[in-house]
Amino acid sequence: MLQIHENVSLKNFNSFSIDAFARYFVEINHKEDLVELFQDPQWLQTQRLVIGGGSNMLFTKNFDGLVIRINIRGIEHRINHNEVTVEAGAGEVWNNLVNYCVDWGFAGIENLSLIPGSVGASPIQNIGAYGVELKDIFESCEAFEIASSETKHFTKADCHFAYRESIFKQEFKNQYIITRVKFKLHTQGQINISYGAIADELLKRGIHQPNIKDVSQVVSAIRVSKLPDPSTIGNAGSFFKNPVISKIEFDPIHHLYPNIVHFLVDDKVKLAAGWLIEQCGWKGKVVGNTGTWKNQALVLVNHGNASGLEVFKLSEEIITSVKEKFNVTLQREVNII
Repeated sequence: MLQIHENVSLKNFNSFSIDAFARYFVEINHKEDLVELFQDPQWLQTQRLVIGGGSNMLFTKNFDGLVIRINIRGIEHRINHNEVTVEAGAGEVWNNLVNYCVDWGFAGIENLSLIPGSVGASPIQNIGAYGVELKDIFESCEAFEIASSETKHFTKADCHFAYRESIFKQEFKNQYIITRVKFKLHTQGQINISYGAIADELLKRGIHQPNIKDVSQVVSAIRVSKLPDPSTIGNAGSFFKNPVISKIEFDPIHHLYPNIVHFLVDDKVKLAAGWLIEQCGWKGKVVGNTGTWKNQALVLVNHGNASGLEVFKLSEEIITSVKEKFNVTLQREVNII
């Protein structure tokens, strides 16, 4: 029998450590729990919020509805020659999955080491880091359709992946709850060390022929050096998306700022949001109970007692200053509740 709890603090269920409250709260440990939950028509009509690790959201107020925490666990794999299918429950901690694959020698996921959050959130957000995106290793996912209580399967093509986007954030928002995800990896994969400081860090360590464990360890070390630990200081990692603009838009900015950090992506240019924010003087700045991280301006932090509204207001000020200086509009990566 499912236990529905009332007036539950969400402070321990969001990485910003914002002390918002849920009117109702339920934890889902099995797919069948979702069937049971939505047999009660009350929950079909109630405002709902599905969370995993709570690492990509900012609560600006209490949630006057039902918070559904997905805690479906389990990881298994099948090897077919060089290809490996890895399947994981949506409630698994993302980095536990990465470590599982790296320990088994399954290549393709190592650049995504130490990204906070759960497996179920990974296709919704199309998470990415250091030259790899979720879509590069995604095979399919199993999702519970709330309206029908049926299980549906989505292939990579079905998900309409784009930069930090998927069909689950667009047309199918709030219609499905992801329960399991399948990934396609390889026993003999080509490592990717072209992005960021990976290659330099490997050389510093005297590693000239890195394996996937080396790459995973280096990516983790770089992330730890740049990003605060949510267990000690509240944050949601990168708060903003890296802006992607046309070359026509980029040229006048590049003329004014020749050292601007940028990457060519097909026929467009991706800018480093952290660099833009830093140039506006925000890096390490403390504003009341909130601020930006001292080692990475892209990360907004809760210095202890910040409200979600304080963090949101700071993000507004940052967006305004970047727009005024560079004529580029930053988009939040974090979901605002």
